[in-house]
Amino acid sequence: MAFGWIDERARARRTAGLVRTLRPRPADSPLLDLASNDYLGLARHPEVTEGAARAARTWGGGATGSRLVTGTTELHAELERELADFCGSEAALVFSSGYAANLAAVTALAPHGSLIVSDAGNHASLIDGCRLARGTTQVVAHADPDAVRKALGTGEGPALAVSDTVFSVDGDAAPLAALADACRSTVPVWSSTTPTVSASSARAAAARRTRRDWRGPRTSWSRSRCPSRWAARAAPCSVPRA
Repeated sequence: MAFGWIDERARARRTAGLVRTLRPRPADSPLLDLASNDYLGLARHPEVTEGAARAARTWGGGATGSRLVTGTTELHAELERELADFCGSEAALVFSSGYAANLAAVTALAPHGSLIVSDAGNHASLIDGCRLARGTTQVVAHADPDAVRKALGTGEGPALAVSDTVFSVDGDAAPLAALADACRSTVPVWSSTTPTVSASSARAAAARRTRRDWRGPRTSWSRSRCPSRWAARAAPCSVPRA
């Protein structure tokens, strides 16, 4: 069979207990949701749902194209200006998800031939970003700035240190100040806040202070710590493009 290997792989996954199944949830559930990214419960906030409905009525049910073609609306531009102002950054760029933002950031900051130093506990989006960057990736011990410093010493060309800000699986925070010190005057640090900024504003503020202190390119990104009114108005950013 031409595709017999697919069945063999499927059987191996079932035997290893790696098969996952979809479990559709109802609109209203009596269960307490501890597995979603809706940490602050904004998904059902009246201001958010009304804002999303209003945006859909005004702008339609999709972006209609990529950002570079027809997918950028005046609402996107306004949102990005306010996000940049709120986060104290020169500019902001909105992606459809934190996953997409990490893919774009890592591939942009680590061109072909770069050395990427990645924390062992990083999110899958950062891991995939390292793969797409087509550089040389060294995975170092979790939350270990000394290991990052040592790994950076093995490269001669462009380099990038990559880490979650708050690790979604273990819940611990990255030692951002120590990481910045390990990379100071040498390489940029990409500190992903997906999707924990809104749930940990104090840590995010510390991360922003760290990014302002270190000498190097300012590569900061914040997806969810924005005024609640913008959470309501960003609907076109989260709707798959037609």
